[in-house]
Amino acid sequence: MPDLAARKAELTLRRDALLTRLNAIRKDYANGLPADFEEQAQQLENADVLNEISRLAADELGTVEAALFRIEQAMASAKG
Repeated sequence: MPDLAARKAELTLRRDALLTRLNAIRKDYANGLPADFEEQAQQLENADVLNEISRLAADELGTVEAALFRIEQAMASAKG
């Protein structure tokens, strides 16, 4: 059980980091494009990269949440 508790703590930290990353990307998109055309061009070039980072983070978040669920189930069954 201590191994499960430690792994749960690690995964919880990872989940929080992924949520922070996804929220930062969403905030970046919510700000819209700057008025400066050069900055707009740069931001549009970065959009594909941000989309991919967002997709990968969301995929990993799903995996982490599923693992946390399994750990919680295992810990509950070990108690009962």
